[in-house]
Amino acid sequence: ANQPTRGLDLGAAADVANRLLEARQRGSGVVLISEDLDEILSLSDRIMVIYDGNLRMAETHNRESLGLMMAGEIA
Repeated sequence: ANQPTRGLDLGAAADVANRLLEARQRGSGVVLISEDLDEILSLSDRIMVIYDGNLRMAETHNRESLGLMMAGEIA
């Protein structure tokens, strides 16, 4: 899902989030592409960051560290 809640009202965004979580609970793999840290942190088990063509696994789900990775401040 590429930025699945962008532009939606709160109710619709919550519905989309619930559907993604339900798919995960059924054992489906869900790939979420988003710039919204709240969305990423609430919906993700594992987080990877792409910056400048490089893909890195986030070692932590810490908001500050993820933000720095997304900005290219942490290699």
